[in-house]
Amino acid sequence: MVFSVLLVIIGFAMLIIGANWLVDGASSLAKRYKISDLAIGLTIVAFGTSAPELVVNVIASSKGYSDIVLGNIIGSNNFNLFIILGISGLVFPISVQSSTAWKEIPISLTATLFLLLLANDFYTSQNTSIDRLDASVMLILFLAFLYYAFTQTKTESNEDNSPANVPTLKIWLLIIFGLTGLIVGGQLVVNYSVKIASELGVSEKVIGLTIVAAGTSLPELVTSLVAALKRNSDIAIGNVLGSNVFNILLILSVSSMVKPVGFNPDFNADLYILLGGTAFLFIAMFTGKKKKLDRWEAGLLLRFYLLYTCYLVLKEV
Repeated sequence: MVFSVLLVIIGFAMLIIGANWLVDGASSLAKRYKISDLAIGLTIVAFGTSAPELVVNVIASSKGYSDIVLGNIIGSNNFNLFIILGISGLVFPISVQSSTAWKEIPISLTATLFLLLLANDFYTSQNTSIDRLDASVMLILFLAFLYYAFTQTKTESNEDNSPANVPTLKIWLLIIFGLTGLIVGGQLVVNYSVKIASELGVSEKVIGLTIVAAGTSLPELVTSLVAALKRNSDIAIGNVLGSNVFNILLILSVSSMVKPVGFNPDFNADLYILLGGTAFLFIAMFTGKKKKLDRWEAGLLLRFYLLYTCYLVLKEV
């Protein structure tokens, strides 16, 4: 048991370091083309910090651990929304652009609602699952989101117009070693989290929603906290919203392409919480100080999810 826990911790460390190197390398490439902070947050940084979820989920899906796949996606999105935005908003109130309030937050809300309808197969009488047809639809929607995100580069200016001074060789080494760390770390996290769960008698669902979700969301937490401390709200909130859309439309679709993912209806409660939290974020843009997540609103997000996580764990005891 102690050895398994140690390997999971090592796996998480590799995921965080790998994601950090990948983000640094990818961001350096992006700066050469003067892409805006918001667009970088929605795409490059969001993809880099979501890479641990991608690696963990592809591995889990190939081994038939559907509850780990869904628990990681839904749990990571809730962690991003409630914990990361909650902590970041407490550090420094997060101001957002009009496009974020009126476009990016509704896009994230729509993606979550789409997942709820798709996973429960409300449009068919089949058993609840996310098959390859569902995955194809999600991939098409993801490409549409990417197109939208890159149109932001034409409408938003990047405050940092200095070219990236990082040597090309270093950029590609960061990307290659970052991906290597993600793959090896993902293997360790999946294999030994499942082993720990079986030894403790804890369900894969709870492991996915808590330990795996929190671990793979650590890159988002670090990125958004640093962005909040530097008062770069566009990176902070763009990273969270972009990651949530990536998780649903890209990572879950790729996982379902590898092997259809069976949907456990118990996850509906967590999806409703994710919907409610995203709706709360949208409403928060028009209460208190407009287009800003105030400290008291961030505190509500954080307190609610800590209580819910305690409830999940206690229910398993």
